[in-house]
Amino acid sequence: MREIRIYHVDAFTTEKFGGNTAGVVLDAEKLTEDEMQSIAKELNLPESVFLLPSNNEDVDYKVKYYTPSEEINFCGHATVGLTWLLATEFGLSEKKEGIVLETNIGKIPVVWHKEKNGNIINVEMTQVTPKTQNFTIDLEELSHLIGVKTESIDPTYPIKLASTGNWHLLVPMKNQMYIDNAMPDLTALGKHNKEHNISTTHLYTFNTSKDCDLYTRDFAPGIGIAEDPVTGAANGALAGFLYLESVIPQSEMTHLKIAQGDAVGRPGMLYATVIPNELEAVIKVAGAATITIRGILTI
Repeated sequence: MREIRIYHVDAFTTEKFGGNTAGVVLDAEKLTEDEMQSIAKELNLPESVFLLPSNNEDVDYKVKYYTPSEEINFCGHATVGLTWLLATEFGLSEKKEGIVLETNIGKIPVVWHKEKNGNIINVEMTQVTPKTQNFTIDLEELSHLIGVKTESIDPTYPIKLASTGNWHLLVPMKNQMYIDNAMPDLTALGKHNKEHNISTTHLYTFNTSKDCDLYTRDFAPGIGIAEDPVTGAANGALAGFLYLESVIPQSEMTHLKIAQGDAVGRPGMLYATVIPNELEAVIKVAGAATITIRGILTI
């Protein structure tokens, strides 16, 4: 009989039941990959992260990410949830300034920012170098897939794919209301995204009533998630896209405050920092978290 420690951690929020819940599974060296997938399906959260020891001297842990239906290469909110847990619940922040995680897409450094009294403010991950890719799609087809009127899509910015580990289809929208009112055809969107190796379809706008720079919403039916409440990976890719397309300056550091989750009753906030470096900008995404469930799974 094996006992596996499991946590629910709400990421990109300071409020319980807000942000995006990640399953955090420790003791994953006791599990097979099939068991990891079964646990992720049982937890039925957007993503779950599994912590493993690493054989590499320059990293602290190996991690694997699963949705309820498949393994994915990277997940931002699960990374925040895991490292918040390690820093707070297990006191790792008292011994180290941060850690390096080994993922399917490479090394992800994570640091924690503290108050003077030692309390953790947030954790910040450095994502892999952003990339973009042209993507051609008929606006009528896209409008049907994401459930909006064609005229609500903002022609100011190009519709492109962007990645800091997973490919996301970025769709500019004219305002927050149009994003909140989107009613995607999840079956058709999931099929489309699978065909084009797209992890999520990410709607965004600068025109928002909230105290932030950008407002976003994210759909991922192709990987088993109808809607991901607050997405570190997609918003990191969005920040990289904005840099590479010169929407934000390529000559100075940019800080972006991004709100998401309101449409599903789980409001959250994340903070993206873009550090210029020609075509290899450094993308950092930070957020707070809160632990909601602590449990033991017996196998």
